[in-house]
Amino acid sequence: MSFVIEQARYTCALGAQQTVLAIPHAHPVVHAGPGCSGKVHGFTTSGAGHQGEGYAGGAHISSTNTYEQEVVFGGEKKLRATIDGALKVMRGDLFVVLTGCTADIVGDDTISIAAEFADAGKPVVGVETAGFKGNNYFGHELVVNAIIEQFVGDAEPNLRKGLVNVFSSVPYQDPFWRGDLENIKSLLESIGLEVNILFGYGSAGVSEWKDIPNAQFNLLLSPWVGLSTVKLLEQKYGTPYLHYPVLPVGAQESSAFLRAVGVFAGISEITVEKVIQKEESRFYQYLISMADFLTEYRNNLPSELYVVGDSLYGIGVGSFLVNEVGYILKGVYVIDAPSETQQSFVTEAAASRVDTLRDLLFFESDGGLIQRDIKEKLGKSRKALFVGSSWEKNLAVNTNNFYAFLSLPLPETVVVNQSYAGYTGGLNLLEEIYSNVFKSKTTTSRTQFILDEAG
Repeated sequence: MSFVIEQARYTCALGAQQTVLAIPHAHPVVHAGPGCSGKVHGFTTSGAGHQGEGYAGGAHISSTNTYEQEVVFGGEKKLRATIDGALKVMRGDLFVVLTGCTADIVGDDTISIAAEFADAGKPVVGVETAGFKGNNYFGHELVVNAIIEQFVGDAEPNLRKGLVNVFSSVPYQDPFWRGDLENIKSLLESIGLEVNILFGYGSAGVSEWKDIPNAQFNLLLSPWVGLSTVKLLEQKYGTPYLHYPVLPVGAQESSAFLRAVGVFAGISEITVEKVIQKEESRFYQYLISMADFLTEYRNNLPSELYVVGDSLYGIGVGSFLVNEVGYILKGVYVIDAPSETQQSFVTEAAASRVDTLRDLLFFESDGGLIQRDIKEKLGKSRKALFVGSSWEKNLAVNTNNFYAFLSLPLPETVVVNQSYAGYTGGLNLLEEIYSNVFKSKTTTSRTQFILDEAG
């Protein structure tokens, strides 16, 4: 059944071109109509904290720009020419051919054409990512799995103890993916693991992908996105996987995460606990340093919590702010459209962190319906914190409440390497929330006195 949603929070499967761009020196080749790639770029870069084009993004992406002629007579000839041109003009270690709706509707055999180049020794992968197949969370999995199947291939594993492949954030769709992956890699390295992070500036690029079969284990840090990938790797290379369904935000979850990884990897408990002790000591010292602020402005601070984001971030941020900061949870709105089976993973992970979260977890991609539900719960409250997108910021301003940025769209802020993952990420989130107190509401007369004195 077809329907229209208001305030969409994701793009179509072709948005997986950004997954390709997140791999250092990888280049997408788009077989779609003019404008498809550009619209995806606009939403997931400018609309996601102005993250930039990357190595070969934006106007640099090769595209067939198919018109009526290709729809009527087929676009395979034009696709071959486009791939050939990209290989000659663009410097890349990996080229991934992605399709839009028209190419898949008319039946162009994109995967076979990509295979022709691969058989000739070119680093080319083909994957069908027509927009009607699903959103870019789904497209992300398609692309990752295609690279493993067609590029990494049937390699014979050479097991290296301590090596872990990490599958977590969806690049660009998670506006904080670069900082998140850096923090996650740093946490894992702190307990002695070697990490293939696969995406972002902390990745070595294609060499890490070729190294995937040699890992001791795979780590899926996500409720459902990437589950098909780690199962594929288990089947293909016999690599076991640890499924940790919650983004570790703050001290409690980060420590639990390190302990779970340590046990699975066979790392000494003494080693893991030494790292945890150091990180928790640092975290809580910083937290204590906020006591003066929290006491001084307690009458101005929010206490009710609404979170709008994908399942990875919604649970991670929601549980941190409830369990460690003391917010009263009113609702977590999950916007990544998991299937009914996948929803059960999300619900189970949420309920295991916050008892009340099972009844306050809503799977909804329609921003209009989300805001309607929030308004009904909100009433006349002026103590609410909305953690979400620019649309939630507008709601906060219009209702004289508070906001912090978390999810797309985010066209009015700049994200460089900000992260809410890990111990440091939890502190970053608190800085964001409480700095916005001064932007969102009128503060106390004491605050005005300080400002007047400073002026």
